Amino acid sequence: MKRCVALLPVLAAGLSGCGGIQSALVPRGTEAEEIDVLFRTVTLLSIVITVLVLALTALALRGPARLRHHISAEWVVTVGGIALPVVVLSALLGYGLLVMQAGAARSERAEGPGVTITGKRWWWRVVYDGPDGQQIVSANELRLPVGRPLALRLETDDVIHSFWAPQLGGKLDMIPGRSNVLTLEATEPGISRAQCAEYCGGAHAMMAMFVVSLEPAAYEAWLEREAQPAAAPSTAIARRGAQLFLENGCGACHAVRGTEAAGSIGPDLTHVGSRHSLAAGTLANEAEGFARWIVENQHVKPGNLMPSYRMLSAEDLAAVAAYLDGLE
Repeated sequence: MKRCVALLPVLAAGLSGCGGIQSALVPRGTEAEEIDVLFRTVTLLSIVITVLVLALTALALRGPARLRHHISAEWVVTVGGIALPVVVLSALLGYGLLVMQAGAARSERAEGPGVTITGKRWWWRVVYDGPDGQQIVSANELRLPVGRPLALRLETDDVIHSFWAPQLGGKLDMIPGRSNVLTLEATEPGISRAQCAEYCGGAHAMMAMFVVSLEPAAYEAWLEREAQPAAAPSTAIARRGAQLFLENGCGACHAVRGTEAAGSIGPDLTHVGSRHSLAAGTLANEAEGFARWIVENQHVKPGNLMPSYRMLSAEDLAAVAAYLDGLE
């Protein structure tokens, strides 16, 4: 009894992984719902077959002699060991192909301009195709309209990455030199989480992003705001931070539309203050998070390509953080 009680915390910890914003068991997209049905079907069949095999094994070892004789008959081996696996696995293969074909059909009816997501080291470049052909550049966060299939072009400019948003659909690899297409359709508003699902280097585990599903009208309004240049700093400390941002060469790697900063090596920061996280899902989006990243980014995400700006005084660091935090 004591051993059973001691195992309860372990079981509780395991069950806690079945929920949350990155759980594949809580589908919030059309493709994820189809995958969920397939998963539950396979799981149920696996349980039934496991119980059947264990029961037959127990009867073969401990059952009456007459029953054991019947179990050892050739037809039992033929049916249970050959015919049944062929039928079950063929049915599952057919069902899986139907699910894949449904995904291909959604790709054909994807509405409007799409989105290009490029895997970097170790962050995501997200480019929306605007209705007038304009490219709207963002980073480390994806927004989707509810009830509308949206085609994602998945690319990489370094190693193999893999995009996986478990609550919305299956994963798809990003292969150097290729452009793969994944179509997602959110079924309800909310926030979920995506992750790079292919080992891509030291900070692979810290390459994530939030996926925000919005009602179509809210999505269109957000996209219109995202296309606008950055708002001018409204406070004295933020204006000082904007000046320091340019003086310290940050604009050589980062872009802030509407300013002299036009870099493309690092993430676009035009509206960075409106995102749900910093550093590809690693830090909370707040002034303290910006300050920590600027000074300790190699400690937070070892191996990333940004240098640590330890030469900034506490006052200058606070000013730059205030400026970035205000870029909404």
